[in-house]
Amino acid sequence: MNRKINLTAGAAAGARRPDYKAEIAEILRSALTPKPMKERILTYHENDIAAAMELLNRAERARLYSILDAEALASVLAYSGQLDEYIHELTVRRQVDVLSRLEASAAADCLHRMERTQRNTLIELMDPAVQEEILLLSSFDEDEIGSRMSTNYISIQAGSSVHEAMRTLIAQAEEHDNISTLYVVSGDGVLVGAIELKKLIIARKHTGIDDITMTSYPYVYASEQIDDCVERIKDYSEDSIPVLDGEHRLRGVLTSQEILQLADDAMGDDYAKLAGLSAEEDLREPLRKSIGKRLPWLTVLLALGLVVSSVVGLFEQVAARLAVIVSFQSLILDMSGNAGTQSLAVTIRVLMDGQISGRQKLALIRKEACVGLANGLILGFLSVLLVGTYLVLFKAQSPLFAFSVSLCTGFALLLSIVLSSLSGTVVPILFKRLNVDPAVASGPLITTINDLIAVVSFYGLVWIFLINILRF
Repeated sequence: MNRKINLTAGAAAGARRPDYKAEIAEILRSALTPKPMKERILTYHENDIAAAMELLNRAERARLYSILDAEALASVLAYSGQLDEYIHELTVRRQVDVLSRLEASAAADCLHRMERTQRNTLIELMDPAVQEEILLLSSFDEDEIGSRMSTNYISIQAGSSVHEAMRTLIAQAEEHDNISTLYVVSGDGVLVGAIELKKLIIARKHTGIDDITMTSYPYVYASEQIDDCVERIKDYSEDSIPVLDGEHRLRGVLTSQEILQLADDAMGDDYAKLAGLSAEEDLREPLRKSIGKRLPWLTVLLALGLVVSSVVGLFEQVAARLAVIVSFQSLILDMSGNAGTQSLAVTIRVLMDGQISGRQKLALIRKEACVGLANGLILGFLSVLLVGTYLVLFKAQSPLFAFSVSLCTGFALLLSIVLSSLSGTVVPILFKRLNVDPAVASGPLITTINDLIAVVSFYGLVWIFLINILRF
């Protein structure tokens, strides 16, 4: 209560937001006895308590574990990003109590990361109902929707009256608090549809449930790959999405929070792939695992880099004869890579829409080609003027030679930007066509391909135009 009063006073005075983490840590380090300490701690939100644990040493966290019951501790640890670390600081009996009160999906994930012997011991000590939920979720691969579903939902039998449905809701709400959407199932558990709680409340009690059931409701199958359906389900603004087994029976739901997390994970993986990683990393990840994520792509890029270097070697005589052109190689390479990366970013964003048609893909290719051509013409023209002027004023070259080199550079820039824009668009589309994640057409990969395009374009034009035609 005091904290709420202080918060109001602070807001009225224009004070900055109180540091709840420090306040909680100070309480746990105080000489308060357990009962008043618990009462004061529980006036804070669970998220703030979880954040404060990062400021505590192990002995201070042990004090928190001792004053909170399993239900409260589970609520706090659910907000923590270090659940694995904190759960190992508890006794085995306490671990069982806390894991049993976490969302089954969170408990299953935590158990999955433990050693097999410890995992089996904890599961054997759990109540049969909790065991069943965790074993159900653990039966799915981590890339399948079933591994992320929750069993926190209310189901109602089809054919019931509103009065009977309300009695069922009250009976199940004691264990399941996800009640904003109720799912209607047949006698054998097959999903029939869904009902919003508001509709159930305002319906007359003798109305049949079937009369207010939405039968066209989004759903997913537990065996579906997360990457295949995350884009589809995140477009729905429902509080939860039902998850079915192969027999169309309701087995769980994806909560809105979990859907947001799936979308965030998908974006994180795509971002990692764009950076040339095989998967997303975090600060707590072991060194060996981080190396394993980066090394495969770096090895592929090394091989492609050797190809680019060997191509450059084919033009050694061109570079030796006109050494000045080497000064502008990086200009062509950089602009080519930049244009290709821009097209890649646009293309991957468009391909995230799983419903894009072949005609739309062709339209995207045409658009990127036109954008590349327009940008190439403008930048090529500017490079002709700037490179030619630079060679005349600062390198004392004759105007004929200077603007011949700049004209060649401008054409090479135009050609490489157009081709790089096309490669940044076509490559991810081809990957998508081959059922490969288009994000694998990562920035480093596209940049290396575009380097090859730029080198061939630049040195090829120099060899044809300056050496064979103008005879410099």
